[in-house]
Amino acid sequence: MVQKKLHPSVVKFKEFVKNNPNIIQEVRKGKATWQELYEDWYLLGEEDARWEQIGKEENKKNELTEDGEEQETTTEKKGDLLSNIMGMVNNMDPNQIQNHINNLSQAIGAIQGVLSQFQGSNGAKPSGKPQDGPINPFSFRKD
Repeated sequence: MVQKKLHPSVVKFKEFVKNNPNIIQEVRKGKATWQELYEDWYLLGEEDARWEQIGKEENKKNELTEDGEEQETTTEKKGDLLSNIMGMVNNMDPNQIQNHINNLSQAIGAIQGVLSQFQGSNGAKPSGKPQDGPINPFSFRKD
């Protein structure tokens, strides 16, 4: 596999992430995307307080769980759920969603067409009665 040459800033960001493993956990938990983190890193720099906060939040959570003192309230759970939903909404591409809806609509239309063909053929034949005679597709008349 041939690896493309990356932009120097992307290479520097990858090195920064390797030195700060808490950033990887941030992405895996869905709290941020790589794009967001890269933009913040590019605009704010490596020395910004944001990068220190990511590590501190993880350490505080680990300390609480080690002590056995889980103090999550229902409001925190609701806040997490709401932030997850908002994160998903922010990550959605409206054009892609519209494309999926159109594909689904076409699939439903095709299924309805097939079902109507089967229902139409069953409704046209009376059940239990044979037809009066064979239907001739070529009707010839003598003059």
